[in-house]
Amino acid sequence: MSVYIIARFKIHDRSEYDKYEAGFSEVFKKFDGKLLSVDEDPTVLMGEWDDTRSVIIEFPSKKSALAWMTSAEYQAIAKHRNAGSTANSILVKGLE
Repeated sequence: MSVYIIARFKIHDRSEYDKYEAGFSEVFKKFDGKLLSVDEDPTVLMGEWDDTRSVIIEFPSKKSALAWMTSAEYQAIAKHRNAGSTANSILVKGLE
């Protein structure tokens, strides 16, 4: 069953976040994920939105999503994401 990671970021140090972004594609392509959306100017339909970036990613399974997130390669670049932003993310199941 496909799963989706939905993440919101508030970028406070663009140069650190850019280091993360520079290494992202190379690591990501190894884990069968599909980047569905990256948006720094979403249309707010309801509520408050003060984050600066939203991302939606699809993986074929929860196992593959977690393998990506916990991999040594991803953790090596995630330190730049953590230094340059605060994030909220969830993993949700797709419909069968």
